[in-house]
Amino acid sequence: EEGEFYAIETFGTTGRGWVNEDLECSHYMKNYAAPRVPLRLPSARSLLKYINTTFDTLTFCRRWLDRGGQTKYLMGLKQLCDSGLVFACPPVCDQKGSYVAQFEHTILLRPTCKEIISKGDDF
Repeated sequence: EEGEFYAIETFGTTGRGWVNEDLECSHYMKNYAAPRVPLRLPSARSLLKYINTTFDTLTFCRRWLDRGGQTKYLMGLKQLCDSGLVFACPPVCDQKGSYVAQFEHTILLRPTCKEIISKGDDF
């Protein structure tokens, strides 16, 4: 419908061409549509507050939590994931030894055209 935004993600690979989520997860993203959930762990409450003020709904990694001064947050992060407040975003893989790259474009539907918002000079 006119005025709507769409994000289109594609994955290129040097492998078979079939990607799946695999390996240890290191990236996370807050679920902006999650209902209010009571959190029993103080570490989960303080981590959610930090995520809200620092990343909001942008994807983040554990390394950035470390650099931000967050310590002893793993149990809190697990509770946030288990309660649906935060999504785990595991890496995508193909066959062993291959490379996978993610590409994304944001498209805006206008009255007379479809505009690629994310298009830059290099595309």
